Amino acid sequence: MTSQRYDVLLIDGHCGLCSRLGTFLTKRFSKSANLKIIAQDEDEGIQIISELPEHIKQIDSVILIRKDIVYYYSSAGIRCLLYLKWWWKILYPFAWIVPLPIRNLVYRVVSKNRKRFFKN
Repeated sequence: MTSQRYDVLLIDGHCGLCSRLGTFLTKRFSKSANLKIIAQDEDEGIQIISELPEHIKQIDSVILIRKDIVYYYSSAGIRCLLYLKWWWKILYPFAWIVPLPIRNLVYRVVSKNRKRFFKN
């Protein structure tokens, strides 16, 4: 995978929840945030996804590429806190208390129903 000058969050551009997440994050970025939010169906998003390992290409999730490491499902969401102002970063260690299977189960339930509840 090609090294980026910035970290990348790939979101579903046709999902109202994902678009709102992008807006939420952008409004709360810290001054040092080095994150670019890209829709997965944009040219740049398609190019980045084409460089990912095959098993990750099949995942229906937001994808965070941070320092050339790929995160998805709840792990990507929690790591997004690191790009926000300090008072949001306080939540970061506490978010890991919830066990991974439970976090990802909640993520998948919300993800499965996101287009029904969050219209674009």
